[in-house]
Amino acid sequence: MRLPVTPEGSARSTFRGDIEGLRALAVVMVLVGHAGRDLVPGGFAGVDVFFVISGFLITGLLVAELERTGRISLPGFYARRAKRLLPAAAVVLVASLLLTWLLLPRTRWADTAWDVVASAAYGLNWRLAVQATDYWAADAAPSIVQHFWSLGVEEQFYLGWPLLLLGLAVLGGRRRLRRGALMAGFALVALPSFAWSVHTSQTDPGPAYFVTTTRLWELALGGAVAIAGTRVHRLPRPLAAALAWAGLATVAASAFLVDPDRAFPGYQALLPTVGTAAVIAGAQAAGRFGPAGALGWRPIRAVGALSYSLYLWHWPLLIAAEARFGDLSTQAALGVVALSAVPAALTYRFVENPIRMSEALRWEPAAALRVGALCTGAAVAAGLLFQLTVWPPRQAPPTPVALPPLAGASATAAPDGPPGAAVLGDPPAGDPDGRAVDRVASIVPDPMFALKDGPEWLPGFCRPTQRDDEAVPCEYGDKDSPVTVALAGDSHAEQWLPALRLIALAEGWRLLSYTMSACPYINIDVARRGATNVACTTWNRSVRAALTGAGKPSLLVVSNAEYLPPPDEVPRDRAGAVVIDAFRSTWREMTRAAVPVVVLRDNPYQETNVPECVSANPKKLTKCASSRDFAFGKGAGATQQKAVGGQDDVHLVDLNDAICPADPCAPVIGGALIYRDQNHLTATYVGTLADRIRPRLTGLLK
Repeated sequence: MRLPVTPEGSARSTFRGDIEGLRALAVVMVLVGHAGRDLVPGGFAGVDVFFVISGFLITGLLVAELERTGRISLPGFYARRAKRLLPAAAVVLVASLLLTWLLLPRTRWADTAWDVVASAAYGLNWRLAVQATDYWAADAAPSIVQHFWSLGVEEQFYLGWPLLLLGLAVLGGRRRLRRGALMAGFALVALPSFAWSVHTSQTDPGPAYFVTTTRLWELALGGAVAIAGTRVHRLPRPLAAALAWAGLATVAASAFLVDPDRAFPGYQALLPTVGTAAVIAGAQAAGRFGPAGALGWRPIRAVGALSYSLYLWHWPLLIAAEARFGDLSTQAALGVVALSAVPAALTYRFVENPIRMSEALRWEPAAALRVGALCTGAAVAAGLLFQLTVWPPRQAPPTPVALPPLAGASATAAPDGPPGAAVLGDPPAGDPDGRAVDRVASIVPDPMFALKDGPEWLPGFCRPTQRDDEAVPCEYGDKDSPVTVALAGDSHAEQWLPALRLIALAEGWRLLSYTMSACPYINIDVARRGATNVACTTWNRSVRAALTGAGKPSLLVVSNAEYLPPPDEVPRDRAGAVVIDAFRSTWREMTRAAVPVVVLRDNPYQETNVPECVSANPKKLTKCASSRDFAFGKGAGATQQKAVGGQDDVHLVDLNDAICPADPCAPVIGGALIYRDQNHLTATYVGTLADRIRPRLTGLLK
């Protein structure tokens, strides 16, 4: 079997302009998609085009070497990858740290430094996959080097793929490579990977997007096209032309048809990957009747040649621009992406090409490997040294949360803290002490640690669990009290624990917590990242049984953020009404069991990450204030109000005027930082709201 591929960098190398054109299309999809999701919603699928191209080229080169020499020089292969990829990557990683220091909020410096270390070691995709399962990390601002996840996937592929080919060559007969053995080997990689991709993207979509195991099939698909090359090149010209043009149309269409709100990669990734494979397979046999001429047009090829450097530079510049100027319009973001061509061209001209084409490195693999190791080491060292800029490392505040003693409770009930909402009058709306100001004397918690100022850092906090089909709550307060108050819902319900624990302590109540992140208390399926949140459905079934059974509480308190049913279960135009009906029927189950329900209205949302903004603007806090129209227009408040209407024993408690008393909404009131991100309240501020919640609950329990 002879493959139409010659050694990389050889004089007779069969350069394919159509593949360079595909690279151009892929990088334009990614860049425009990142700049304007509304323009190209599926632009991120350009990464999958790159995966197929890489699989094709690398497999072709390795098999050509096997045919020619009967072996694969692993040092030579890794040296070529190192000098091709690592120098430019190291330059961008170090530049990203500089941009972080100059423009990003200090609250993001430590995480960015670790992201750079993981990127330099080509393991960022696994770090992001772990963070995708962390509720708080998943909602954090994107990393300035987040796009390095795809390079991690490719590098991990490069490490293992030559070894697989060597093993298949041994099994198939080293002297005469057998196409069937290679195809069978690729199928053993691709088919389980694709099945895993489909399954995991539905059940755990966050990690599924990043992990290598859900992407291997895409690289193997490109490899399969390389192995089948001699056959597809014999296709009749009309058939090859139709195949190639159809593939190109499919790739272009994927930029608009792939839905970012649905599970990915999974089935959706077939559009860009199969389309790319069709172009590669058919373009050469199609000759002038295929798309090779259009894709090989010199300006398009120029973009393709710059594609790697463009991909590296565009994302850090977008993140830095957003940190400096706030949310960018689509036009501004496209301008930033266009400007990224300048550092990309400079990197290509003075870093990427000179090292890649170096004659000295070409004939000295060991020297090329040393250059790669130096680049990797420099980037890792830069990331580690950058940690010194945020020393001491991030940690919890000395006091986990600063809660005020509740009126009427023992002074030792909680440590003294800032007055927070206690400075506001009754009613709080319009109170001058709630207005946004540029400077305050002190802020608790320190914005650097605000993310850790939550109920999970309270002494004695625990996570509710599930044992078989039984929901096991966390228990606080007087465990022998005849009055039991239960809390159910997601993180927007859990954030009220500091206030409810203070009230339970003061009143002598038993408090049970049935909360799960990203899981409202409701009797229907809800979506998370476009897929059914199966764990939430199971959890709610158990919680509903517990709350209406023999151990039912005296009062149920609920709250939640905004949710919709899975898009494949309920049409979007009916989703809102379905959720309202589901809340009503869920609460009705409780009232029929003689348990009154208190719905704590979802809090206002902010336009920016408040701790980040406050950290960056300590002398201009009004920059971190959001308009009331925006703040009150987001979240689940309107849905909750509609669902409560007309229901007996279901009571809406609205504390939002004590969270945002004036227009615009202040980030700090009474010395307390109100938010730990864009939409979750700090435990410090929630504790200062306890006196406002207490009479509403005690009134219902008398």
